[in-house]
Amino acid sequence: MKKFYFVMALLIVASMILTACGTPAATEAPAATDAPAVTEAPAATEAPAATEAPAEVTQEDCVTEEVFCVGVVTDVGKVNDKSFNQSAWEGALKSQEDGVADLVQFIETADAKDYAKNIGTFGDAGFDVIVTVGFALGEATVAAAATYPDISFIGVDQFQAWEFDEDAANDVANVTGLGFPEDQAGFLVGALAAAMSESHKIGAVCGTDVVPPVWRFGEGYKAGAAYADGLNGTTTEVFVVYHSDVGFDKTFTDPEWGAQTATSMMDQGADAIFGCGGLTGNGAITAAAQAGKYAIGVDADQYLTLPEAAPRMLSSAMKLITPGVADLVAAAKDGSIKPGNFTGLAGYAPYHDLESEVPAEVNAMMEELNAALLDGSVTTNVPPVKP
Repeated sequence: MKKFYFVMALLIVASMILTACGTPAATEAPAATDAPAVTEAPAATEAPAATEAPAEVTQEDCVTEEVFCVGVVTDVGKVNDKSFNQSAWEGALKSQEDGVADLVQFIETADAKDYAKNIGTFGDAGFDVIVTVGFALGEATVAAAATYPDISFIGVDQFQAWEFDEDAANDVANVTGLGFPEDQAGFLVGALAAAMSESHKIGAVCGTDVVPPVWRFGEGYKAGAAYADGLNGTTTEVFVVYHSDVGFDKTFTDPEWGAQTATSMMDQGADAIFGCGGLTGNGAITAAAQAGKYAIGVDADQYLTLPEAAPRMLSSAMKLITPGVADLVAAAKDGSIKPGNFTGLAGYAPYHDLESEVPAEVNAMMEELNAALLDGSVTTNVPPVKP
């Protein structure tokens, strides 16, 4: 039998809506308890290669007590999306760099029907921790947890609703959902975009609003712009478009649509564009940067991961996924991980090359707003899921 692990699995958002891996392949400071006003994300311009494990460590060794193995199953957004999936993979890599994991591998999902098969590949190989990335994998993660009760599952963006009901029969002892206050991160960059906009028109190009975290980003963005308008006596028109006209296999992997949608917003006068949805959002961000407008990234500090847009990257709405995953993997190894839900931190990225363009009063507003969101004195009023 393998060591005793507690599970960490996906974030099945409380209400009932769902979100988003191929063949195995082979990380960042632990999440702080108090988020700084501006939080740095891990630097990476492309999906990092797996750190070479010692020659004697192979997947076959994962069935032994001495070798601690971590597998990552991505959603269809791919591990090199320079955003969500990549950040989770970097968390697994960090756990290896920190000496927690002996072997880390990923599987990229090409089709949603392969979720269970991909998770099972790591389960059958005796991996100690399986990280499933995205809301859409929530159901498959919980099902796999029952099949592999000795494996700890971590579900990124998967809300474990059973933690809050009174029926113990629903409890899943080896799944931990890693979630984030996306509405707060969206709120911050929405306020920044509105405060920096000269046309008083800004936009957000997002993946499907069927995925609660994506919807919270978009609605938080609108709410933050309205908040900044209230402080500054301005009126900002906010365009938010969700790519909900396609399936999960396309909504996060459509940079052409993202670029076209951003261009349409800019044709209407928008001078700041928030890209929120994997490669689709990246298309929008890049189009905005190439047009000389303000570009705003998502999930990670995309100034560091999307060099083609970096010169015009004003900030990014950040979920500290990398340290969140690494921390939970470490907790799984030492036995301190708890089933249910674990809330990571969110924030906004530095202004980097555009720092000189941000007025002192806008920077002060952002620092005060970040602190107020953290202490609860300001709330976004965005519900957990789309009504």
